[in-house]
Amino acid sequence: MDLNLDEVGEPDLQALADAAASEYKTQMVPEMDLAELGDESPDGERRVDLESALTEAEGQLGEMLKREAELMEQHRRLAADFNNFRNRVQRDIALAVEQAERRILLEMLPVLDNFDRGLGASYQDVETFRSGVELIRRQFLEALRRLNVEPLPLQVGDPFDALHAEALTTFSDPALADGAVAAIYERGFNLKGQLLRAARVVVNRLSDAEKS
Repeated sequence: MDLNLDEVGEPDLQALADAAASEYKTQMVPEMDLAELGDESPDGERRVDLESALTEAEGQLGEMLKREAELMEQHRRLAADFNNFRNRVQRDIALAVEQAERRILLEMLPVLDNFDRGLGASYQDVETFRSGVELIRRQFLEALRRLNVEPLPLQVGDPFDALHAEALTTFSDPALADGAVAAIYERGFNLKGQLLRAARVVVNRLSDAEKS
């Protein structure tokens, strides 16, 4: 700035002062790129970080939704497979029960046939009739044996066993031991080695005088 006071005419002091101040400000504070200043500010950095986090979160959300859809489809398939398995098991059980029933009936029908023949036959005496009934009884026991049903080996005079027999009443017979089986009302049976039906028996009970 030229402050030559030798120029013709009276100088404008206010104009000179404003011009000097303007030139001083321009020299001390150079012009700056405001866009560049904004990019380097902390607020700009935080804005970039938030945008990156948002993009990453959106990507993770997409993966989670995709995984959820895969799991739902897997669950649907497993539910369908289990339902088919349950229906198949129910059909197999029903078929097995039906076959077992058929086997039992096929074993019993020949026994019924012999009963019918026995009722239609004529007998000379009671012993002949008794022999025929005994043959049918043995046939029936053999059919039970083929079905894995065996009678309990219980005889009169054996000790009473509460695990395999039920005491209906008591009886006093000095010829038998105290607590022995005095009579068998219903015979017990095992099925494949397991108790099917307990025997129903009469238990011998002696008085104190009879025991001595």
